[in-house]
Amino acid sequence: MPTTNRRGPPTRIGYGFDSHEFRPGIPLKIGGITLQHGKGLGGHSDGDVLLHAITDALLGAIAAPDIGALFPPSDPKWRDADSVIFLREALKRVHDAGYAVANLDASLILAAPKIGPHAATIRERVAELLAIAGDCVGLKAKTPEGLNLENAAVAHVVVLLERTKPPRKKR
Repeated sequence: MPTTNRRGPPTRIGYGFDSHEFRPGIPLKIGGITLQHGKGLGGHSDGDVLLHAITDALLGAIAAPDIGALFPPSDPKWRDADSVIFLREALKRVHDAGYAVANLDASLILAAPKIGPHAATIRERVAELLAIAGDCVGLKAKTPEGLNLENAAVAHVVVLLERTKPPRKKR
């Protein structure tokens, strides 16, 4: 059976998925940006499906526990939390493991609002949060034709990590 060196592989990929149902009376946050819309995404935190999927992709790439294990919905501490907190913790773990984000590709599936007018702003915010260039963030939006998902938003994300240094030793 092949083994990797003690530093680990030079690259790693991670996949993340999240979905939330639309609910009235709460703000809609996607990719760390608040969008004008009549409904927001329900969830224990702020319901940001894109940041949740990115967080899980980052954690998965380094074989860390997932977002639900690190930030359990049963813990009132995370009620209405800003999903940027989750992303930052995942990114810290990525860096501690000796990796950096090379690029990210995301697909959003939702009937409304239209993402096209907001795509550049969302891409810029995600790039800023990940400390990568904007052209390293792919973002596509699709409608849920035939999927019976008109009242939900879904995000799929793939990330590529590159080795930057040996992992930090655990204390």
